[in-house]
Amino acid sequence: MVDRLSPAARSENMRRVRGKDTGPELRVRKALHRAGYRFRLQRRDLPGRPDLYLPRYHVAVFVHGCFWHGHEGCKRARLPDTRRDFWATKIDRNRERDSDTLETLKATGITAVTLWQCELKDDAEIVRRVDEATGRVKRP
Repeated sequence: MVDRLSPAARSENMRRVRGKDTGPELRVRKALHRAGYRFRLQRRDLPGRPDLYLPRYHVAVFVHGCFWHGHEGCKRARLPDTRRDFWATKIDRNRERDSDTLETLKATGITAVTLWQCELKDDAEIVRRVDEATGRVKRP
């Protein structure tokens, strides 16, 4: 399938893809803040620069886009029809880097939670996943 956009238009689209303050990340931040969690954003001193870090619980939260991080079995993670080799290599490198980051964080005593873009439909589920990682007990 041929790209419907001109190279200039495609370049403009890709230029607008952000690394922080994305829609999925903002949704997670709002849900966790409403649940009483306090966190730091984009901690550069931690491996992988997690999207959120909960210092009280030593938990790092990564909000991954299904396409960019190759979410297995997700329809959003389908490779484009053009330049498949380029995209496959890029996404494989991202997955390897993510795996290395999780191992490094675990070795330093930090629990990591990965939330996928396709799993962010329910705020209660977001909070439940983080509650599970922090060991925080829900009060009735």
